[in-house]
Amino acid sequence: MTKMISEDKTPAEPAITPRDLRRVFWRSFQMEFSWNYERQMNLAFVYALMPILKKLYTRQEDLVSALKRHLVFFNTTPHIVTLILGITAAMEEKNRRDGGIDSASIDNVKASLMGPLAGLGDSFFWGTLRLIATGIGTSLALKGNILGPILFVLIFNIPHILVRWLFTRWGYVLGTGVLQRIQQSGMMESVTYGASIIGLMVVGAMTASMIDITIPITFGAGEAKTEVQSIINDIMPCLLPLLSFGIVYWLLGKKVQPLAIIGGMAVVGILGSWIGLF
Repeated sequence: MTKMISEDKTPAEPAITPRDLRRVFWRSFQMEFSWNYERQMNLAFVYALMPILKKLYTRQEDLVSALKRHLVFFNTTPHIVTLILGITAAMEEKNRRDGGIDSASIDNVKASLMGPLAGLGDSFFWGTLRLIATGIGTSLALKGNILGPILFVLIFNIPHILVRWLFTRWGYVLGTGVLQRIQQSGMMESVTYGASIIGLMVVGAMTASMIDITIPITFGAGEAKTEVQSIINDIMPCLLPLLSFGIVYWLLGKKVQPLAIIGGMAVVGILGSWIGLF
């Protein structure tokens, strides 16, 4: 007797398991250990996502491409980063299975989420929970009570670790369910376009709020004294931050290294302050 071997069977596509998500969860704790001025949390994000990428992309060239894709700028509140990691894992899995999501869509969704989530995370964890934990812990520590530092650690980290753990799974489930419905309705192109717009809005808001350039030069005397900065503000508020952002964007387009740009900005700022220009 000879055994009949079916030739219709194809290897099953790799699927993300709860064990894979647990590995992402544990790796997410070092999100700020490799923080850098050039792309901030990008290395840590790739490190946390690496178990997923290695499982989905078995060919070396595909894995290398996926790793490079996630080495772009990334920054958000580290305590809730697992939500973005879970959604990204779901998108990568969808891309690996049927190619329904391209790399630009994954990048746009990451960029559109990290800003709004950072605002929420910073407000709750840094601005609220940390202050509550510090107040309770400090009041006890000042009295010589050993529970002061212990309660500080527990009050801050128990909610933080719980949220980080839940968001890992919720992010993946949310990403998987939403992506399936979007794919079936044919709205993926619109979602990608909307995510790219939100990402650009986040960059614009960061430019206006995080870059502060002031020219203290004045001319005239007495009531006729006029500040150069007020004239610039009358022309357009935040014009100088916008111009500085445009210069940096142009230099990046010319393939100038980000670290060289940062060093040049430091030199210009120090010299400008020394001569009274800034």
